[in-house]
Order: sequence, then structure tokens, then C-alpha cells
Amino acid sequence: MKTQQSDPTRPAATQPAGPDSAPSRQPALVRILPFAAYMAFIAIADLLDRFGLAAAELRWLYAVKTGVVLLLLFAFRRHYRELAWQPLGARGWLAAVAAGLLVLLLWVNLDAAWMQIGTPAGFDPRGAGGRIDWPLALVRIAGAALVVPLMEELFWRSFLLRWLERADFRKVNPAHVKFKAFIVTVILFGLEHNLWFAGMVAGAAYGLLYMRSQNLWSPIIAHAVTNGGLGIWVLMTGNWSFW
Repeated sequence: MKTQQSDPTRPAATQPAGPDSAPSRQPALVRILPFAAYMAFIAIADLLDRFGLAAAELRWLYAVKTGVVLLLLFAFRRHYRELAWQPLGARGWLAAVAAGLLVLLLWVNLDAAWMQIGTPAGFDPRGAGGRIDWPLALVRIAGAALVVPLMEELFWRSFLLRWLERADFRKVNPAHVKFKAFIVTVILFGLEHNLWFAGMVAGAAYGLLYMRSQNLWSPIIAHAVTNGGLGIWVLMTGNWSFW
């Protein structure tokens, strides 16, 4: 029987890109969109402020922003294979918590004028009579400690750090990320924050945790410790500009 031979001049048939295929843009988009939504709300808040809306009228915008990001994370949850729980072990937990506390300590001290971009408006949770609006404050802490670490670590570490190494970032082992991708991510993460120098320190700490542990939960936990601790410190000291 004569077999049919392929024609080398004829392009091979290709299968449509699925959600887990290399050519698909979906793996990147589902990690970018929650972060993009978060940044869009920051721009919206700035725009509304320029149009003359008082800070009191925007007090619950953070809750809306956090809710939108949380909904996106929930909607795309099946795509985040790196969020499948991997035990850290005692040493892993110790490293993550210690890194988070160290970043917190440095964050509240690395605030010299040259270490800042612009003047932070901060967030004052006090209402009428100077009393803290506790529901508002607790929503702020919960969003910063539980939602933001998931959203940012998915974008900065799981996606961008590895994508700078290779377009099909899901196949990149964090331990094999080279210095260039690491330092670019650190710089960009720092520039995302008003305290850019402290942001770079945090980005380096979280990136090294991820590269060393190869477990995204390590920087997520460290980030949560930093943000949660910062919220408690702000409420105790009244340094609203750090919020």
C-alpha cells in the first residue's frame, strides 16, 4: 500500500490555541487584568479628585476597587495553577514571615525625600468627630493583606518576572530566572509605589523568595505580612500618609 507523503512546501495544520497552549494570550491576560483593574481605579480616583470630589466622597472607592479585583481573581481562578497549595514547611514559613516583617520595618523607615515620588495623599479612615471608621479601616486592611498580595504576586512574580525570561512564562522555573529579568521587575515594582526605594527593596525580597522556594505562596505570605502589619502600624500611629 502506498502511503501519502507530506508536502514540505505545504504549511502543517495547526490546532487552535487553547487556554493552556503556548501561543494563547489568555495565560498572560488573566494575570494582567486584575492588576490593570487595580491601577485603573487609582487613575479614576485621581481623576475624580481633579474634578473636585472631596476625599470623604471617595472613602469607599477602595472597597469597590478591591471587590472588582477579587471578582476577577475568582473568575480566573481555574487558570492560576501556581496557586495550588504547596506546603512551605517550617523553614519556608519562617523565611516568608521574617521577610515580610523585615520589609515592613524598612518600609516605614525608608521615607527620605529622595526616596519618594510625589507627595502621597494617604488615606485617613477617621470620620466625623475624629473617630476611626472601623468598618472602613478593616476593609482597607483586609484588601491590602488578602487581595493585593494575590493580585500583585500573580502579576509581578508569576507573570512578569518569568515572562521577561521567556514568552511562554508558565514553563519557566523561577529558580532559573536570570539577573536581568529580576532587576527589571524590581525596578518596575518600586516605581509603582510612592516610596519607590522601599518598593524596590520589597520587590527584591519577594522576588528572591519566589526564586528560591519556587512556590508563589512564599512571596504572597510575605507580602500579606508586610501589608497587614503596615495597616496595623498606621492605625496605631496615625501615619495616614503610609496608606
